[in-house]
Amino acid sequence: GAPHSLAEIRRIEEVFGHVWYSGWGMTETCNSGIMLQPEEVEIDGPLSMRTASIGKPMFGVDVRAVNEDGEDIVNNGTDTGELIIRGDCVTKGYWDMPEETAEATRDGWLYTGDVVTIDEDGYIYIVDRKKDMIKSGGILVSAREIEEVIYTHPAVSYCTVIGVPDEEWGETPKALVVLKDEMSATENEIIELCKHNLASYKKPTSVDFAPSLPMTPTGKILKKDIKEKYWEGYQKRVH
Repeated sequence: GAPHSLAEIRRIEEVFGHVWYSGWGMTETCNSGIMLQPEEVEIDGPLSMRTASIGKPMFGVDVRAVNEDGEDIVNNGTDTGELIIRGDCVTKGYWDMPEETAEATRDGWLYTGDVVTIDEDGYIYIVDRKKDMIKSGGILVSAREIEEVIYTHPAVSYCTVIGVPDEEWGETPKALVVLKDEMSATENEIIELCKHNLASYKKPTSVDFAPSLPMTPTGKILKKDIKEKYWEGYQKRVH
């Protein structure tokens, strides 16, 4: 469940028009589960806030968002929790992997590892992958929220944000950016952009520019591979 950026949605709309669907799925759910249909959203207007949503559960699928104590969050668009799902499309477990199955499936629900909010109308919004949240000075920071701001810079083609070691804060956000051809940006520009659009503690403390970022065949940026470089020599990936 990798969230799309709003900048990507706008580019799709410009090329193809208002015919796109947004959805959520994972291998464990047969790549289906939640869907946002064109008539439920608009780029500009009263329904524009749903552009960032992955939609509502598909027929035959039940979803919840739960906190660390396993309690349902309030559907107010603000509270966050881990997305859990059940239905005929959801796996019963992993073949010959009892420990992994026990960790991922509990009481018939699959724990997806995606942190979400749900608004009053039942629309679901991905905040981040649980494992990609950055704990800086004891405060959880969403890498995806920072990435959304960076993508608004006209020179940015791709970006990702990871937590890197910091002696004072444990870890701090670091941005890695791929620029569009024949366009430029500086580290200070990116940091200032974030500073003006986010709480100060959420801004990246450093920015690296790269010609490309490692990706899966489906276009997902491989954050784990990128993170390894910066955490080499540390016994754990968070302080």
